[in-house]
Amino acid sequence: MKPDDFEELFTNCADEPIRIPGAIQPHGVLLTLLEPELNIIQVSANVATLFNHAPEALLGQPLRALLDAESAAAVGSMVEHDNFIDAPPLHVTFNGATFNGMLHRHQGVLVLEFEPLLENFKPRALNGRTSDLGKMLQRLQSAKTLQVLYEISVTEIQAMTGYDRVLIYRFEDEGHGQVIAEASAPSMELFNGLFFPASDIPEQARELYRTNWLRIIPNAAYEPVPLLPRLRPDTGQPLDMSFATLRSVSPIHCQYMQNMGVLSSMSISLMKGDKLWGLISCGNREPLLVPSELRIACQTIGQVLSLQISAMEALDLSRQREEKVEALALLDQAMKASEENVFNGLAQQPQVLMDLTLSAGVAIIEDKQLLCYGNCPEPAQILALHTWLQESGEPVFSSHNLASVYPPATEFQQVASGVLAMSLPKPVDNGVLWFRPEVKESLNWCGNPEKLLALDNSGKGLRLRPSTSLEIWKVEMAGISTQWSHGDRFAANDLRRSALENDLARQVLREQQAVRARDELVAVVSHDLRNPMTVISMLCGMMQQAFSSDGPHTSRRISSAIDTMQQAAGRMNVLLEDLLDISKIEAGRYVVKPVALDVGQMFEEAYSLLAPLAMKKGIDLSFNAEPGLQIKGDPERMFQVLSNLIGNAIKFTPRLGHIGISAISNGENIVFSVRDSGEGIAPDQLPHVFDRYWTQTENNPTGSGLGLYITQGIIQAHGGEIVAESELGRGSEFRFTVPKVTRDPHS
Repeated sequence: MKPDDFEELFTNCADEPIRIPGAIQPHGVLLTLLEPELNIIQVSANVATLFNHAPEALLGQPLRALLDAESAAAVGSMVEHDNFIDAPPLHVTFNGATFNGMLHRHQGVLVLEFEPLLENFKPRALNGRTSDLGKMLQRLQSAKTLQVLYEISVTEIQAMTGYDRVLIYRFEDEGHGQVIAEASAPSMELFNGLFFPASDIPEQARELYRTNWLRIIPNAAYEPVPLLPRLRPDTGQPLDMSFATLRSVSPIHCQYMQNMGVLSSMSISLMKGDKLWGLISCGNREPLLVPSELRIACQTIGQVLSLQISAMEALDLSRQREEKVEALALLDQAMKASEENVFNGLAQQPQVLMDLTLSAGVAIIEDKQLLCYGNCPEPAQILALHTWLQESGEPVFSSHNLASVYPPATEFQQVASGVLAMSLPKPVDNGVLWFRPEVKESLNWCGNPEKLLALDNSGKGLRLRPSTSLEIWKVEMAGISTQWSHGDRFAANDLRRSALENDLARQVLREQQAVRARDELVAVVSHDLRNPMTVISMLCGMMQQAFSSDGPHTSRRISSAIDTMQQAAGRMNVLLEDLLDISKIEAGRYVVKPVALDVGQMFEEAYSLLAPLAMKKGIDLSFNAEPGLQIKGDPERMFQVLSNLIGNAIKFTPRLGHIGISAISNGENIVFSVRDSGEGIAPDQLPHVFDRYWTQTENNPTGSGLGLYITQGIIQAHGGEIVAESELGRGSEFRFTVPKVTRDPHS
């Protein structure tokens, strides 16, 4: 047989239609009903032998054709509710035998099941005693450790149900499972500690365990009983029996049970949140049907046990974290104390770093520097591994079988079969890699994990069947280190968080120092330049007196040059003042000294200064303010704001245009507006008008792009806001708010 054919059989096994087997186990009867009439549309074939009714005669008939009037009415009352948990028991008698009814609703159909009512079920005493639910829950609550909890659970469930073997099976991250607790009759083969391959419980079976707390097989040697008809008449599809107690199970699983020496089983799911954590698996050498009341009690136990496992695991995780706190604090202090960077700080505490994760070696990478402590791979191997880790994109990575995901690790697996690594998002290579050596050990498997299933050529074609040999199979594990615990991974993540915070604090400090140095440089340059510029302006004035613009041609040329020098010196002084303002704004040290200012007087001063500029272009300049308005403002800075906004408006408004300046009261603020009839600002540029160095290049050859940025800083320093609106061809409006002076009504 070709390997591809064998792989196909594995796939077919995993895809086996276990939810829609079209058959049930023979100890009970199943029928499906359509609401609201409760007409029977499917029935199991064994209704003839167990209930003495021909299945064909029941199809399409109301439920009362099978049940007595009282029982049919009871079912009718049950279906009026969304769930049937609180409904009274449904017991019916056929052929002298009493049956218990179970009802559930799924995919638009009611599924009604009947199984024998076992009123006198008494499990045999095990170890000299029996158990009950109340006492069992008390014993579970008394457990102080997880292992004691597991052992109490299996012992009590065995005493409660009478199964020959009860074990707890925990799923590992890799998919396979291990028996971690077991209570068995003396004659039973022991499985405690053994590993079982992941293929023993395929993924679709695990999904059923996740959605159903309980599954029971009273006799694995049964002959399935088909449903009649095979497909639902209402949908033409097979009946989904995911939640049916009587659902027929995979023949491969039945064979597996018999190979393990049991004919009856019950499985109780153990959940951690919405994830399947494990199973309580019960097995018996002889057929055994546990009453539904006892099964419900077992389901309750599974739910309580799941909660306790989750709670105790959470306490264990908390303990693991607490064990790391002291080492993490030492490493955090080392990173803070380092004068260079966080990784140099970690390098001062290599033993603490290794003890943090119980590793045998650690490597620290920072830019071109690689430092190794303890037992580590060769530097070239570490750098290659680090490159691969960076490409994976995981900020924290862990593996106790590195060669399985990174094949080059086979070259150094004796030193580093396990790796735990973390890195920071920086432009240079960086990270910490912890290494654990190979720990060779033998795992005891139940059967050969390399030969999980055999071929069965009996019957129609080839199919897979469980291997009949389940003897203990020892496998030597290579390339494996001790697993990284939750505490180890927590430590790596917390150390990374601490390193990020320290690294960010260093960056902020460096930037603050750079800003401070820049501010000092700007202040010194501005101060040192102001005096020479003042001298230049004075000398220009003196020279201007000597050369009249009305004199000869040479005098006129010299006079014009002196005017240009004076204008340049003036612009230089303005630019120096702007640079000082920007430095203060960006450092958050821009200070204003607000006093009560009369808005009308402010407008008069602005008009006297700026009206001549407007008149030169024939621009109509109007000021309008509500009478008596006063603001809290710095006189010099507020005049700077008005002169800047009105000056810009004059600059960009064409001849014979109009500029209106207004001020109105609005709550606790005064709203100022400077509106012009100029060319406007392009929509894509409008969001950037207050950016540093933004300037409108048209008709603005000398603009520095600092005026509006500083204006915004001044308004914000007063506790106000400034906004701009504009439309091409229709002009612009700048509005800003400043707190107004409120008068005491009693003054």
